[in-house]
Amino acid sequence: MRDFIIRRLLLMIPVIFGIIVISFLLSHVVGDPASAYITERMTEAQIAAIRAKYHFDEPLINQFWYYLGGLLQGDLGYSRSAHLATSEAIAIYFPATMELAIVAIIIGLAMGIPLGIKSAIKKDQPVDHVLRVFSLGGVSMPIFWFALMLQYLLGYYFAIFPLALRGSDTTMTFMATHRITGLFLVDSLLYLRFDLFLDSLWHIILPAFCLAYLMLANISRMMRSSMLEVMRQDYIILARSKGLSEKVVIYKHAMRNALIPTVTVGGLVFGGLLTGAVLTETIFSWPGIGRWATLAMLTLDMGGIMGFVLLSGIIYSLSNLIVDIMYAFLDPRVRYA
Repeated sequence: MRDFIIRRLLLMIPVIFGIIVISFLLSHVVGDPASAYITERMTEAQIAAIRAKYHFDEPLINQFWYYLGGLLQGDLGYSRSAHLATSEAIAIYFPATMELAIVAIIIGLAMGIPLGIKSAIKKDQPVDHVLRVFSLGGVSMPIFWFALMLQYLLGYYFAIFPLALRGSDTTMTFMATHRITGLFLVDSLLYLRFDLFLDSLWHIILPAFCLAYLMLANISRMMRSSMLEVMRQDYIILARSKGLSEKVVIYKHAMRNALIPTVTVGGLVFGGLLTGAVLTETIFSWPGIGRWATLAMLTLDMGGIMGFVLLSGIIYSLSNLIVDIMYAFLDPRVRYA
């Protein structure tokens, strides 16, 4: 396993390098990379000085080597949309998206896996039909419409949950001056501020459930079909013939093998959430990386776009690696030599 992980990490290097090359070339095709540093009030002499300072007046290959050298030193360029260095912008916006994605994946797995198992056990019964309709709704329903309905019903009409933001004014003020990880739920516990933890948890439930509904719909459908396939296997028939209880057969023998395709879907979905749930973050005014990346794209902020693309590539590569590692724990037949 150790050798496998090392090999996979080494294979990430050419993948990330390819992403860097492609994003760099596209940034020069789409627009002028110097535009992130140029304002309307600058004179021609100032613009020329900017181009000379950041090597934009040199051949493309030279620009690429300077850019690559900056990346190796942690310099991702400047984000005009955030008015910050791109690395600083990622450090500010990414924790909000990470926190939202983690809570969403927990809700999605905690609900999707049991619903999928229940649907498979009660195949073609009324419970199965209800759960399949529920899952179909999550797959086909536009996420922006579902988010707006959640806001209207639970945030405005019944006034159970907050409409937007990561916390109340008290929480936002405290976290702005007491930042450790950038994750409000974690930082509030580190400071033993349980009142801020509950406030942050109350604010994250609606946007997290909005993301989780789409996820749990896919997970439950995948879990159902996988369970139905596993339940027809010979070792399940053998387990039943030994007189094992149905719960032992389902949860000890069948579920573990049925989880493998579900883990694949969950890992890829989680990677997508970490790179920004744009619509959900926008509707709930969640200051995550998805909103920032969208603003960067709308304003042709090349520094922000290239930083976001690089981050997305790293996240998806790591997500695939984690999924492969989980295979070995779920199925002993999987061995990485």
